[in-house]
Amino acid sequence: MAIIKRKFDVVIVGSGGAGMRAALQLSEAGLKVAVLSKVFPTRSHTVAAQGGIAASLGNVTEDNWHWHMYDTVKGSDYLGDQDAIEFMCRQANEVVYELEHYGMPFDRLENGKIYQRPFGGQSQNFGGAQATRSCASADRTGHAMLHTLYQRNVSANTQFFIEWMALDLIRDEQGDVLGVTAMEMETGEVMALQARATLFATGGGGRIFQASTNAYINTGDGLGMTARAGIPLEDMEFWQFHPTGVTDVGVLISEAVRGEGGYLINKDGERFMERYAPNAKDLASRDVVSRALTIEIKEGRGCGEHADHLLLKLDHLGADVIKSRLPGIREIALKFAHVDPIDSPIPVVPTAHYMMGGIPTNYRGQVVVPYKTGPEEAVPGFYAVGECACVSVHGSNRLGTNSLLDLVVFGRAAANQIIKDLQKNPHHKELSKDATDKTQARLARLENKRDGERVYEVGTALRKTMQNYCGVFRFADDLAAGVVKISEVAERVANTEIKDKSKVFNTARIEALELDNLIEVAIATMVSAEARTESRGAHSREDFTERDDVNWLKHTLFFSEDKHLDYKPVRLKPLTVESFPPKARTY
Repeated sequence: MAIIKRKFDVVIVGSGGAGMRAALQLSEAGLKVAVLSKVFPTRSHTVAAQGGIAASLGNVTEDNWHWHMYDTVKGSDYLGDQDAIEFMCRQANEVVYELEHYGMPFDRLENGKIYQRPFGGQSQNFGGAQATRSCASADRTGHAMLHTLYQRNVSANTQFFIEWMALDLIRDEQGDVLGVTAMEMETGEVMALQARATLFATGGGGRIFQASTNAYINTGDGLGMTARAGIPLEDMEFWQFHPTGVTDVGVLISEAVRGEGGYLINKDGERFMERYAPNAKDLASRDVVSRALTIEIKEGRGCGEHADHLLLKLDHLGADVIKSRLPGIREIALKFAHVDPIDSPIPVVPTAHYMMGGIPTNYRGQVVVPYKTGPEEAVPGFYAVGECACVSVHGSNRLGTNSLLDLVVFGRAAANQIIKDLQKNPHHKELSKDATDKTQARLARLENKRDGERVYEVGTALRKTMQNYCGVFRFADDLAAGVVKISEVAERVANTEIKDKSKVFNTARIEALELDNLIEVAIATMVSAEARTESRGAHSREDFTERDDVNWLKHTLFFSEDKHLDYKPVRLKPLTVESFPPKARTY
């Protein structure tokens, strides 16, 4: 079957904050840009980001980027690359003002400056008093940002391919990336989108877990495509569990609630966070708070009939604060928890939220792999930004409101790098005759398969396996069993079938193709977690309770083809300032 080919300067997969910020920079530079998105751009998962975007503007309390950098390095449990962290924190103020000038409707202080709120793990003066660093648009900051960037992209004539799913990377024999194959959902038509630069901004893969704050579209597509193309995934053992997902449904209750003065209580009405983080209390970093909730439940202090959740209390803030600063949270609580936070606490439980690992990149957005010259050589033509990329600014644990910052800082940086690279590389390389063979083989398998398993059943098995064997606390026996079980699920993935073979909006086919990506993410996570014999950030092991900097101050690289692991050093040297050496992490 001949596949239609189309040529662009840049193909961007994903239209969340990172993809859209990069697209804007590239379109304004006069390049021909295609942005592929499984959903309408303003429904990308960035829309669900609630609390704010971190920047040391100092509008409420004194602040500077060096303190922000320290907090981010400490938050990462010293696994973050300090050159990338410095780059991000130094650029924060500039990108926030840029968003403001684009028309993003930030909340305002009395003096007209951008409103900022306190957030977990953010301090003044290198671990001193609580900092007020998070620039917010009520509790809908991601929503405001996404709409702002989409409008700017429309004005810049960015070309959107809406309801298209990218299927596979196209690489030539030299290893250069030359674009992607993709399917238009409406017609089922498959096309090769050829590009001089391919940028992945596909978001996270949180749907590998049963309880997740992630949208159903977050199936790790960029990671699946990257792994199948022979490029390793970095630090996949590190998944952040957000302390406050609504019990039973997982919908996120923003940390902004605690930033505004809400706090957690157990069945005895006790503010238990004082036990686990005496200084920062409810605004300790997310891994600390998530573990505290899990311990409270385990030790019998959980709430409700099954003692399986805790309560987030915000009624003392008063109706006015809740209605003006947290309107979306009130709506979520009413809809999903059936409580009004103006007079009742919200039942919450830790829920899979954010992927710290991903496609290995440098702070310029170039995808880097171990090669002849060392651990980080750029793959020509390939870039990644946002949650699907591992820069690594978040190390083993991300601070709240650093994710929106990551999107715009590195979205812009990658676009600037692409503009530079394309000046040196003005022509498309030829596609080989077999460029689309892998994609056609995957589609043919689904087309011809009879008597296979249902995609839904295999997907459920995958999510249960990850939830049960690789959750907030990890145990050696569970991880070893999990590696075996997830390999069994992988065999079942290869044996799925779809009954409906129609072309038009065939969601069954899309879900089967997404499952191919989810299994790559799940195996990488389980194998990497089993191998890391320490506790660091979000990766917490019962048998190795301490962080081990002697043996484990290094990034994991997982290679899908033969499931082997390799490692590379953490970049401890910042760009211009003194390094922050690892030390004990207390809040």
